[in-house]
Amino acid sequence: MTIDYKKIEKELYQPKTSPSVIDVPEMRFIAVDGKGDPNTNAEYTSAVELLYGLAYAIKMGNKAVLEYVVLPLEGFWDVADNFKGGGAAITDKRKFVWTMLIRQPEFVTDEVFEKAKATLVKKRPGIDTSKARLETITEGLCVQVMHIGAYDDEPATVKMLDRFAADNGYVIDMGGDRRHHEIYLSDPRKVAPEKLKTVLRHPIQRA
Repeated sequence: MTIDYKKIEKELYQPKTSPSVIDVPEMRFIAVDGKGDPNTNAEYTSAVELLYGLAYAIKMGNKAVLEYVVLPLEGFWDVADNFKGGGAAITDKRKFVWTMLIRQPEFVTDEVFEKAKATLVKKRPGIDTSKARLETITEGLCVQVMHIGAYDDEPATVKMLDRFAADNGYVIDMGGDRRHHEIYLSDPRKVAPEKLKTVLRHPIQRA
């Protein structure tokens, strides 16, 4: 039986198009940091390729442990000029500061991760796996929503998300490791922009 966490943990990956509050538990990720416009920056492209290369090396090397569907790409986003959310459109995408991630099953230890890095280097000599790390993250209390549409249309959905938080006695708690979070459920190479599905999530605390 192949496990698909997106179907098992629907509360994390299939929110409604109206906002809701969720307490996000501890999870393990492969993560790569970077900055710049994701549409034009080679650093971003390399980061995503590295993440998927490692994610599939782990999956293929541990079939005897667990059969599972590789989880979707995710991103924590900030902007170099102290961006605090609120739905403002980002006009200069070169200012983006990001951490791209792919969640991993619980069996993925440091040893499993290092083995996957070695496997990927053998397959693709020259790839720099030192940029990737295995990290445990607990987001905690958040507000989230399903955004359907182009990435550039997210600001209106973010405004709705943040307004819902305020109307229900919360404040957006951006800062440090608590950042704007996106989970990419659609492949933009195969899905029309107006049909893209992206989970948007903001950290909150009680007002």
